[in-house]
Amino acid sequence: MATTSPSEAAPEAPDDDTERPPTLWEKAGGGTGVAVAISLLALTRVTQLLFIWWLSDDGVFQRLLVWDGGWFQRVAMNGYPHGYTYDANHVLQANELAFFPLYPMLIRGVTLLGVGSGNAALGVAWLSSIGAAVALHLLGSSLYGKRAGWALVAICCSAPVSVVLSMAYSESLFIAMVAGMLAAAHRKAWLPAGLLGLGAALTRPTGAAAAIALAVAAVLAVREIRATKSAESVWSPLAAAAVALAGVPLFLGWVGWRVGDWPAWFRIQTAGWGTSFDYGRSTVTFLDDALTSGDNWVQVSVALLLLAGLAAAGVALAGKPWLPLAVYGVIAMILVYGQAGFYHSKPRLLLPVLVTLLPGVLAAARARPRVAALAIGAWALFGLWYGAYLITVWPYTM
Repeated sequence: MATTSPSEAAPEAPDDDTERPPTLWEKAGGGTGVAVAISLLALTRVTQLLFIWWLSDDGVFQRLLVWDGGWFQRVAMNGYPHGYTYDANHVLQANELAFFPLYPMLIRGVTLLGVGSGNAALGVAWLSSIGAAVALHLLGSSLYGKRAGWALVAICCSAPVSVVLSMAYSESLFIAMVAGMLAAAHRKAWLPAGLLGLGAALTRPTGAAAAIALAVAAVLAVREIRATKSAESVWSPLAAAAVALAGVPLFLGWVGWRVGDWPAWFRIQTAGWGTSFDYGRSTVTFLDDALTSGDNWVQVSVALLLLAGLAAAGVALAGKPWLPLAVYGVIAMILVYGQAGFYHSKPRLLLPVLVTLLPGVLAAARARPRVAALAIGAWALFGLWYGAYLITVWPYTM
């Protein structure tokens, strides 16, 4: 019988485990990594609630339901009006049509279980903040590694206006959608990316920026598929982008159809909150007034936060982050800085931009753990107190 020499033997099959790149779940540290991210969120929320309790005269619960929280509850319980709202002098006023539908729809769904609207609004926001923490960790881990994922959670959830993550506001839901969409697109999971992009577009108007970012990711994927002659279909990324891009126009068009005036949503925004796109003129005027003749420290601090946001974005973009994240950040910042409106709301609108957080995230990820913890801790103490102050002592809407 013929024998086979060792040199003629069939080669061993390669070990698939050593060749396979880690999944995002593995890269993020699995269940332990996600548990750490949720623990970081919990620590920031409990600390902030303690600050609110310390500063508030009318109880923590009421402070978390103020301002936009009332609007969202009215949409959830009463639905949208059928037209414009006017005062006794027939002057156009704000009404519920200014608010995007996904968050109030979720509130409504929870109230059907017998929960009061206030508790439902906070419950949806708090559950969404958990989703936001997980999505932020996955996004940071996918882009820069596990430590960056944790840093992104800690820095975002303790930012000076992160108090909205505990309030009956839509920011926690929006951040969960946007960060989840970007993480899914970075890993080329197009179905969840498209659905999350649509969710972001139905949560806040800046969902349009997220949808454009997803479209950029889809174009990059199609170019890669064609360049490598991959068998992967080009239609999956394109369909995901199309679904996300439809969200904001669909809602704005529905509002126009309901009122019988196509620019209705924009008219209501301007009438109620002075919101209109003026290419940054009002922002420049505010910064000039605040830094030359500002008569209260909140006004000055908001101006400094806006300037710091611009500087941080510049540093982040100089580092050439993943293009869809950069595109989302730039468009979202243009929408915030380019529009007129209440100046003290702008830091809240910047919170979901994410790109402004990248310099701090990368610095923390590269630093020694003790140094990173001390730096983020100092940031958190100021940021969590600042947000609590704005909703308890500061008398204006945020």
